[in-house]
Amino acid sequence: MRAQTYLLSFLLIGVVFLSACGQGVDDPLNWETEEFSFTDHNNEDFGSSDLEGKVWLADFVFTNCTTVCLPMMANMKGVQEELKAQGLDVEIISFTVDPNVDTPETLKSYAESYGVDLSSWHLLTGYSQDQIADFALENFKTIAQKPENESQVIHGTSFYLIDHEGVIMKDYDGLNPPVDDIVRDAGILLEEAEG
Repeated sequence: MRAQTYLLSFLLIGVVFLSACGQGVDDPLNWETEEFSFTDHNNEDFGSSDLEGKVWLADFVFTNCTTVCLPMMANMKGVQEELKAQGLDVEIISFTVDPNVDTPETLKSYAESYGVDLSSWHLLTGYSQDQIADFALENFKTIAQKPENESQVIHGTSFYLIDHEGVIMKDYDGLNPPVDDIVRDAGILLEEAEG
């Protein structure tokens, strides 16, 4: 009987302790990102230094995409709208995986066709095909390969949530994003950044 009492007391203390801990993001990836400086849709330098202290979402798209990028752009716009509705200041970064085609002007026109808010969404180019392939693989553990003599690029479809220290914390299905989860997790990271 005494052993059961001790066990019950131990379990109750554990529950109280766990409930007192911060919410935190479930199962964080903890992938660090390297410093980068590329060119955005305004033909201006933009990189990791511009994101210091900020929470941001990232994905990989390209303007000539005939398949997954269309829903990804529409879905990310929906996420952006929900973040704004909740008063959450989160930057969005879209890296083109077709840099030889996607000039800053092309990217800007592409984004405008979706009606996105470009005040907090930067579409990036200004690197080689090999550079973005390496960058995507090394930092985001995803593919960004353009086969020779092909117009389409093979790339991942995830949305990535990055904390204020440039660490990738979560990835989500960009074709069917859990918007509520993204907004909740972004809110938690923003609180941590402020704390």
